[in-house]
Amino acid sequence: MSSSVKFNNVNTLFSKSLKLKINDYFTRTYKKKTGNRRIFIKAAVLLTTFTVLYTVLIFVQPHWAISLVLCALFGANLAAIGFNIMHDAGHNSFSENKNLNTVLSYTLNLLGGNIYFWKLKHNIAHHTYTNIDGEDHDIEVKFMRIHHDQQLKKHHRYQSFYFIFLYGISYLAWIFYQDYEKYFRQKMGVTSNKFHFPLRERVIFWTSKILHFVLFVVIPIVYVGWVPTLVGLGIAGAVCGISLATVFQLAHVVSETEFKTIDESKVEEEWMIHQIQSTANFATKNNVLTWLLGGLNFQVEHHLFPRICHVHYPALNKIVQQTCKEYNIQYIEFKSFRHAFMSHVRVIQAMSR
Repeated sequence: MSSSVKFNNVNTLFSKSLKLKINDYFTRTYKKKTGNRRIFIKAAVLLTTFTVLYTVLIFVQPHWAISLVLCALFGANLAAIGFNIMHDAGHNSFSENKNLNTVLSYTLNLLGGNIYFWKLKHNIAHHTYTNIDGEDHDIEVKFMRIHHDQQLKKHHRYQSFYFIFLYGISYLAWIFYQDYEKYFRQKMGVTSNKFHFPLRERVIFWTSKILHFVLFVVIPIVYVGWVPTLVGLGIAGAVCGISLATVFQLAHVVSETEFKTIDESKVEEEWMIHQIQSTANFATKNNVLTWLLGGLNFQVEHHLFPRICHVHYPALNKIVQQTCKEYNIQYIEFKSFRHAFMSHVRVIQAMSR
């Protein structure tokens, strides 16, 4: 994958100053930039919860009312594994051990996705060209218009009514349709270039897809039947989809962030300033939410330093905010989840007309 879009690399004083302060923080505190004991404990808790919920739903089969609740919890657990384990491992920030990062990043394949596609779409395209239409494929949401450069269509006028439904089906659409769409066209987006797809990754793709289908569809059907399987998968998928989509959207698609139109393939700002302008934090004082989301409510810090584990984001948050004040750069942070969500809704409404 390649792009002609370039960032301003002249007089990058802000970036140099911020990097120096962050490096000084880790030097002074004798901390590693990767995860610590807390993230290993969290990973163990989430993977154990996955195993327990799956076992109870398939083999114990409690009363249907209890099963519905457990399916919703299972969906939230899938999202939490993505936020806390796969995401850091996919950025090689979970552990100093690269092999462990590789193994844990494949938890995405366990959940039905594909880590090779994710790294191309997320690590490269999204993290480099955030909120730039045609480059950041994470803002290419079917049936949605969230960037002013995207074509306005008739159905967009209703997107403020149906967006939650789209978020609800987004996870199932991703693993059962969009991954196959990428596989056969070998493109991340409609307008993007074809990507290289090694034979090894093709084998992994089909092997993991088959294993996921057996684990999430075949085995449940054998033990609980078609209808309970479809209902359970629908509930878990909806909860997971809404969780994943909402967290991403509140981090970038809010009225305070910038959606730039790129002229002559050049971004006027240095890359770090562009990240701050196109990214927002929310509810950073909510420790429970921070734990569940793997620190992705500290999205600004994550986009500036994706190779640093999320357990360090609260400490980095103070350094980044202070440096932004020194250079008179607006730092976007919502006090609560509700405030961020309402801002996101305002964008959806504005882009519907």
